[in-house]
Formats: sequence, structure tokens, C-alpha cells
Amino acid sequence: MADSLRAPSPGLRTQANHSALAPLREPLFRSLWIAAVISYIGKWMQMVGAAWLMTQLTDSPFMVGLVQASIMLPVFLVILPAGALADMVDRRRFLLVTQAWMVAAAGTLGILTLLGYVTPWLLVLFTFLLGLGAVINDPAWQAITPEVASPQNHANAVALNSAAFNVARAVGPAVGGFIIAATNSGVAFLMNALGFSGVILFLYRWKRPSYERAQTGRLTESLIAGLRYVRTAPMVHCVLIRTATFSTAASSLLALLPVIARPYGASGYGLLLGVFGLGALAGAGVLPRLRMRLSVDALVVGAIILFALATFAAGRIQTFVWLSIVLFVAGMAWIGIVACLNVAAQIMTPSWMRARAISMYLLVLQGGMALGSAGWGALATKVGVPTTMLCSAIALIAGLAAVRRYRLTFGETEIAPSVSAD
Repeated sequence: MADSLRAPSPGLRTQANHSALAPLREPLFRSLWIAAVISYIGKWMQMVGAAWLMTQLTDSPFMVGLVQASIMLPVFLVILPAGALADMVDRRRFLLVTQAWMVAAAGTLGILTLLGYVTPWLLVLFTFLLGLGAVINDPAWQAITPEVASPQNHANAVALNSAAFNVARAVGPAVGGFIIAATNSGVAFLMNALGFSGVILFLYRWKRPSYERAQTGRLTESLIAGLRYVRTAPMVHCVLIRTATFSTAASSLLALLPVIARPYGASGYGLLLGVFGLGALAGAGVLPRLRMRLSVDALVVGAIILFALATFAAGRIQTFVWLSIVLFVAGMAWIGIVACLNVAAQIMTPSWMRARAISMYLLVLQGGMALGSAGWGALATKVGVPTTMLCSAIALIAGLAAVRRYRLTFGETEIAPSVSAD
């Protein structure tokens, strides 16, 4: 059985398959993708369950806010060391450890919740532990994409990975809400722990070839080498600058969507999130055709302009149907931008540096989203949501002009070699 999960031949160089679903025809990638969708759904169920449980444990808005903060804080604490470590060790074994960590955290929290032993601070602690495991896991997780999909399908595989997350975004909160209403949050936590089993089974069965690793024996040396590489690599500069500019300016839409959706209630908010996810899924379907017609830079510019228009419209529209259409379009544009940046982040360095480069990309992307969300939220309290969304749209367009010399055209070149000579 284990022999069925072998990496695609790195020497394969056939004509690119422009079907968005082409990677799913590869058994290795298909197995991981299905397992990832299930795991992502569990993650969203966990987030809904933790937020809802905190409202039951305390009336303090501060403690409710700490749930989200405890998820984001590990990004700033450990993402760079996690990337350095993932380049030093066997990523398959590394991912098995991080997945087991998250199973233990989610399972323990679920049992404590069912037994009635959870307190507000204990919930924050376990949410932080889950977030810590996810952040340590992410660089290695994204770095294995070129290893589980053939080179000609790499870009489509990245888009499908993003689509998987958005499918879970559309399904997970609704499923989690139903389970919590029928039982309690503890059951949702246990189901999240169970959701990791598919990924663990995949990793256990995967016969990973011998890939390059960082030539260093210490974590600090590996981290310093990564920072030195980033400082001297123009391609990395382009990706990180483009990512920072976009993520900071674009974060207003999702950050302020709960306020925009307030007239439609909690169910309306969930539906709008689902529509955004469906738009991202549809966008992943048309990306291969767009890449045939447009360069990476042209595709990103067009998608950012479309996202800016959707951001502006979301702050002005008063009807649910039209708002849903705007969110669907925004989801399509979002996947076009993030997928291109993600592919660029994965191919801007060789295999032995890939996890460190991805960790820096994730730090910039998620850090920009976090800082941008706080900034747009503060602005909205002073000038209102419509004006804030207008400012965000202007920032997106202005960002295009500011970073026009940082091109992503290298994203169309062949993926950097990822398999060692031996």
C-alpha cells in the first residue's frame, strides 16, 4: 500500500496541462488534497467552536478577542525558526510530529470541554497551542507541494491547495455551527482532532525521495543563512514587497465583513463567507486559462484592480444579493492574486532554502493581514465603513503604482531543482 504513494518523477518535463483539475489526476497529490480538505474543515470547526465556547464561559469582549489573537500570535513568534527547521530535517517526519502535536492539543481540549473542566484562560492556552502547531507546520507543508505534484502541474496544484482552504471556509463554519448547536463545542474539537488522521495516514504512507537539505547543523545558522539569502536575492525582494503591499491594503474586506453583514445576522455572515469561498473555488478553475493568455504580472495587476473594485462596492451595497455577487467576484480575484504570489514564493529559491523562504512569505502575508485589519478597523470607527473601504481600494491601486518595478515574471520560469543528484 505504501508503494502507491511515491513522488512524481522530477525528470518529467511534458507539455503543461492547462486543466485546473489536472493535479487531481495524480494519485499522490489527490490523496493529500482530499486529506487536506478534511483537515481544513476541522480547523474551521475548531475556530467556530472556540469562539462560541468563550462567549459561554465569559461576557468579557477582551477574552473573546484573545481567542483570535492566540491563533495569530504564533505567526510572529515562530514562523521563521519553523521554516529554518523544516529545511534542516526530513519534512515528512517533521510534518508527522506537527500533525501529532495538533491532534494532541485538539483532542485534549475536546475531552476537557466535554468533562466541563475548561476555563477561559485554559481555552486561550489550548487555542495558542493549536495555533503554534499550525504555524510550525505551515512552511514545511507548503514546501512539499513541488514534491507531490509533477512540475508541469505545480501552479495548478498551488491554486487547488488554496481552493481547498476556501472550500473548507465555505463548509467548515456551517458544519461546525450545526454540530455545536446539536451537541457542544467539545465534539467539534474532537472532530478536528480526528480530521488530522487523513493527513497523518498520507504522510506515513508517503515514500519521499532524498531531497536537498540546508547544509548546517544549527538552527540559528540555518535561520541566519536564510535571512542573508533573502537580503541578497532580488527575486525574493519582489515577492515579499508585492505580498506586503497587497495583504496590508486588501485586509479591510474580510476584517470588516462582520460589520457589513450585521443587518443579515449570523447566518447571513456565514453565507457571505461561503460565497467568498465559492468565488475562490471558481477562480481556481479559470486560472489555468488566464495563465495561457496573460503574464503573471498582468494577471496579478488585473486581479488586484478587480479586488479593489469589489472592496469599494462592498462598502456601498445595501442588498444581500448584490453583496453576494460582489463577494463572489472578490473571491475569484483573491485566489488569482494569492495563488500567483504563492507559486512565486515556492519557486524563488532552491529546495534546500524553500521552507525558509516560504516562512518569510507567510510572515509578510499574515502579518500584513493582521496589521492591516487592525488599521482598517481603527479607521472605520472614525470615518465609517464606506469611507474606509474606499480608502482600502485606493491603497490597492496606489500599491500597484508603487511596486510596478518589482516584477513577478520569473514566476513563469521552470521550478527550481528540488531533488538532489544522488
